[in-house]
Amino acid sequence: MLRTRYETVFIITPVLSEEQAMDVVKKFKDLLEEQGAKITHQENWGMRKLAYPIQKKSTGFYFLVEFDATPDSILPFETEFRRDERVIRFLTTKMDKHHIAYAESGRDRAKKRADAPAAPAAEVSVEKA
Repeated sequence: MLRTRYETVFIITPVLSEEQAMDVVKKFKDLLEEQGAKITHQENWGMRKLAYPIQKKSTGFYFLVEFDATPDSILPFETEFRRDERVIRFLTTKMDKHHIAYAESGRDRAKKRADAPAAPAAEVSVEKA
């Protein structure tokens, strides 16, 4: 069956520790792999402020996962998000070729910035009169 690239961003409740939040992420990555999906990229955006309160919470742990999967594997994946009370919100989008190119170029730019050596400090010469 044809595999399509998807991107899921989900927010985990802030009452969990960092370790517990990573356990939730591992659970969903394992679920994807059980469905036959191949994870192509993942990012931990960390604790961030929400735009508006959700379930009386103003912060949450944000995570992004990009994966290649068949369309019929998305429903069980999203059903598990709805069942897990530790997940505040989630959004899964199908990535078209432009979305994929933009995401990959953004990662390339970030990697180049991280790999580039720091610019030397400008030397200031002071002349004494």
